[in-house]
Amino acid sequence: MQVKKYRNEEQRFLVEGAKSVKEILHSDYEVELIVGVPHFLSQISTLYKAELVECSEKELSSIGTFQFNETAIAIAKMKPNKKPILTHNELLLGLDDIRDPGNLGTIIRIADWYGIKNIIASENTTDFYSPKVVTSSMGSFTRINMYYTHLSNFLSNSNRVAYGAFLDGEDVHNIDIEPNSVLVIGNESNGISEEVESVIDRRITIPRYGKAESLNAGVATAIILDNLVRLQK
Repeated sequence: MQVKKYRNEEQRFLVEGAKSVKEILHSDYEVELIVGVPHFLSQISTLYKAELVECSEKELSSIGTFQFNETAIAIAKMKPNKKPILTHNELLLGLDDIRDPGNLGTIIRIADWYGIKNIIASENTTDFYSPKVVTSSMGSFTRINMYYTHLSNFLSNSNRVAYGAFLDGEDVHNIDIEPNSVLVIGNESNGISEEVESVIDRRITIPRYGKAESLNAGVATAIILDNLVRLQK
């Protein structure tokens, strides 16, 4: 389950650590197996239908990606890549070629914080079910629907105002936001691709007061979402 090829073949993924395992057990994901230490399994044994397998901390660390895992690992079924049912005034997040799993996990966590329910991702954005993505989302992956598609086509046909994050553009602190919109965040190194840029309606930026060349994709997402969500209210 640690390799994308095998995740896709089996349609299963790995969840590691107490917080993430507890989050997925309280979600609508189907959990098939939980491997854990005795004191963790005793807390959940009467609550869930998943198969439970007892093991030691040393054994957990040997079968997962964590160097140290003191609690549990779960195996769950992946959800199908299905286009979500969207509401008219829903703010969406679009991701164009986000490659770093840690960044993607952080962005998912940020989206959850700001009440974003649906993320529309380009087909070359990193795998939602990667162990690093799942772990760095801190459980937020259970509350976010991520739909992989041809992003520029989606934006062209969505009837939503597409706001793109660029180094140049309108000051995000001063814009008026349309209620039916999508914020697009680009690749960590290259920004939004030319293809996606061609269907962006409004270029927005975070004003820079110092000398840093750019911001981490997750940091930029948080700052812009904070402003867009605030302006929507």
